Amino acid sequence: MALPAHLGPWTVADLDATPDDGNRWELIDGTFVVTPAPGGFHQRAVIRLAEVLLGSAPAGVEVLVAPTAVVLAHDTAPEPELVVAVGETLGSRGIDGPPLLVVEVLSPSTRRYDLLLKRDVYARAGIAWYWLVDPDEPRVTVLRLEGEAYVEHGQAGPGEVVALDEPFPLNFPVSRLVQPR
Repeated sequence: MALPAHLGPWTVADLDATPDDGNRWELIDGTFVVTPAPGGFHQRAVIRLAEVLLGSAPAGVEVLVAPTAVVLAHDTAPEPELVVAVGETLGSRGIDGPPLLVVEVLSPSTRRYDLLLKRDVYARAGIAWYWLVDPDEPRVTVLRLEGEAYVEHGQAGPGEVVALDEPFPLNFPVSRLVQPR
């Protein structure tokens, strides 16, 4: 598959036409962002956190892993590692509109992008909760949208437990995300 012939700005329809080349294609404000596929430790953290979220999510709440586009506008469809959304927002393309929670697992190729650009995109979209998982430390940072910006709601590192009441009650040791079984 080839990219569309025009030079942008790109739309979600153009995103649907991107090649299946093993890279992660995201659309942010009409611009494609292409990053390499994540590595093994990164994927371990994603799957382990998905297990935790699935075990705690109330009825009617979906927990999805990448690649799942979150369509926020005609020109913006990021692909967070994990998405937690009310079931009604699940569409054929992915999630239509802001979910309850997005999670990004940091890697060398996406760290700055996740910490800065995506943080801004998610805040502008009104996504109430944004978590950052750093499998190298390991560390989970929980951000909550207050007004138009995210404020750190909590952080847990090696040997600590993530214990939250919102967006639904859950409790898990950070080590669960990174240790082999």
